[in-house]
Amino acid sequence: MSTLDKSDVEKIAFLARLGIDEQDIPEYAANLSNILDMVEQLNSVDTDNVKPMAHPLDGVQRLRPDEVTETNDRENLMAHAPETEAGLFLVPRVVE
Repeated sequence: MSTLDKSDVEKIAFLARLGIDEQDIPEYAANLSNILDMVEQLNSVDTDNVKPMAHPLDGVQRLRPDEVTETNDRENLMAHAPETEAGLFLVPRVVE
């Protein structure tokens, strides 16, 4: 069992940019130690013969047919644009 002390919790809080109260440090230390113990327990499991899965239920994603639904309306859009050049929209410069 790995136990975090006050300095460990303060360092973690600093790295995470969290402000924690002095009185809450023991509770944070206990909770974080429990999380680290659980990770150690998960790491001890032998997973050599386990095949990686994308989904635990072997679900299949239903996909829609890949069909064109929009027409090419470029000429109409370009006609309504304030400024165009060589088939491109011209916009005001925002970076100097």
